[in-house]
Amino acid sequence: MEAGQPSRTAMSAARYRAAHQLLEGGRIFSDPLAVRILGVDEQELLADAPRRGMRVFIAARHRFAEDALAAAVARGVREMVVLGAGLDTFAYRNPHPGLRVTEVDHPDTQAWKRDRLAASGIAIPPSVRYLGVDFEKETLELPSDEPAFFLWLGVVPYLTREGFDATLAVVAAHEGNEVVFDYAQPPAHMPAERRAWLEARAERVARLGEPWLTYFEPSEIASQLGSSGFGEIEDLGPSELASRFFGRDDVPPGTAGGHVLRARRSSR
Repeated sequence: MEAGQPSRTAMSAARYRAAHQLLEGGRIFSDPLAVRILGVDEQELLADAPRRGMRVFIAARHRFAEDALAAAVARGVREMVVLGAGLDTFAYRNPHPGLRVTEVDHPDTQAWKRDRLAASGIAIPPSVRYLGVDFEKETLELPSDEPAFFLWLGVVPYLTREGFDATLAVVAAHEGNEVVFDYAQPPAHMPAERRAWLEARAERVARLGEPWLTYFEPSEIASQLGSSGFGEIEDLGPSELASRFFGRDDVPPGTAGGHVLRARRSSR
């Protein structure tokens, strides 16, 4: 990410979310503000049709996360933290009365988002707070000690392992905290076609100045979460995502290596 500029991969993720609303009618993940906040011509978004694999993966990870959030709210959670918020719109279409949302992101990306909200006429509810943090340089400090739900999508692969560990420690600090994040498996042990796609994707984001730095094997991340106090873990790999959200048994091209994981902090 270039100093003074918003995250380009945050822009890319927002574009995939918006294109899903037009090309698939939001079938997997409905976001009525996605096109509006992005400010890109709809015809331009329709031209993204060939990139279906990545588009539906991003839609699926949000659907999984917001389903998990609804269950957490039903249990009494009233704090949500969006880590690496980018142009995420949940806080501005929040259907849960009493749920407070803290958006955490790099100050440059946050300023860009505030500009986009103003330009698109999207009101900022009083339940929203903003916290500017560079995950690699600053310690995340949250405004509340209440149990919270953490939405951490499209961030983990771009962090160093040290940045990941430091942020996870904050998420694990309180009993009852819950997190949903996505991660990529290392390409080395993948079948050739899936490895080629993942390596090509990694090369593209590296050219944008935001390289992938951290990968996990499922057993590795499960072990780390367990040692951090998370006793309830649900990890959906490409096959599970395809079955649950894409209506198919095979793995769609463009989702190779992507996992979405939910973990809840239990009592130690």
